[in-house]
Amino acid sequence: MKLALVLPGGVDRSGEFRVIPALLALIERLARTHEVHVFALHQEAAPGRWELAGASIHNIGSGWTRWRAIAAIRAEHRRAPFDVVQAIFSGSCSLVAVAAARLLRLPSLVHVAGGELVALHAIDYGGRRKWKGRLREACVLRAADVVTAASAPIVDALRALGIEAQRVPLGVDLQAWPPLAPRARRGGPARLIHVASLNRVKDQPTLLRALAVLRNAGLAFHMDIVGVDTLQGEMQELARQLGLEHCVDFPGFMTQRELRPLMEAADLLVMSSLHETGPLVLLEAAVAGVPAVGTAVGHFVEWSPAAACCVPVGDAGALAEAIGALLADEPRRQRMAEAAQHRALAEDADCTRRLFEALYRHVCTDARASAGLAGDVKPKP
Repeated sequence: MKLALVLPGGVDRSGEFRVIPALLALIERLARTHEVHVFALHQEAAPGRWELAGASIHNIGSGWTRWRAIAAIRAEHRRAPFDVVQAIFSGSCSLVAVAAARLLRLPSLVHVAGGELVALHAIDYGGRRKWKGRLREACVLRAADVVTAASAPIVDALRALGIEAQRVPLGVDLQAWPPLAPRARRGGPARLIHVASLNRVKDQPTLLRALAVLRNAGLAFHMDIVGVDTLQGEMQELARQLGLEHCVDFPGFMTQRELRPLMEAADLLVMSSLHETGPLVLLEAAVAGVPAVGTAVGHFVEWSPAAACCVPVGDAGALAEAIGALLADEPRRQRMAEAAQHRALAEDADCTRRLFEALYRHVCTDARASAGLAGDVKPKP
């Protein structure tokens, strides 16, 4: 097949910086047996093209991005026809993918992977904050031939909007991120890790306040908060105000190779997000043998209570209590790590590829059948 994938970005030329590892793993696996063209809306400001993970990357760039993306898909289709157009993330990506597919009379798929279905007005986040976004999602998602999402809570949210969706988790590349058996805690302070960009939706203030509760309760720990700082030092200042500067580090962005030793050294992953469709790092931690505590979003809801521990969103006290309880119960911590790893290994990057390929075959078969039926209809006299 010839596949067109529409992404917001995550496919930098370097293959290490400004990338989404799970998407690279999917692209690389699809490119083994298919011709894959990725149309990245905003990877770089200027238009460009390069090869990555066996696929051709078409960077659209700034200025009339959606129109030029549709034109780029049509131009490549004229060179050799596509079979399927798929958006990873809804919003602008799905609008481009579905519009291009309709113009070319091709099947389309949309994978909901971000905040397209939420309206978090307090932090100015989510695709449903304004009527234009709500209208766009309502029209585009209903026009797509197949809608998918990474976790059951997002599938349920889509169903509540009248849209049937299928669950397709974005899995971990076990070659690049190999499994490591869960292991017992070592002596000394507990090693905690949080991996996410520092931004409003990840809600690091709740994380830091939970850590302050643990420190005041006498728990010895060290936390690494890994991720790009989009808040210009706000979280580092809050950590200082809470007296956490000696037990919390902010190492900034790390590549997968740089992150892996920190993850392997961790006793617990802690996430505090207001919204997630995944998060992908929960699967990465599970593959590395590390259990997780987090807020009730995405995979945390699916995996709790056996394979993850989840607490109400925004509740620093509950998050602190869950962290402390799990660190105090080593048999439970190891059981949770084993259950989480079992789930993550069952839904790895190869599984993601198989699920999407099955959907591609299904929509292509349906499209051919519809074309055949249409050809059999005789015009009325």
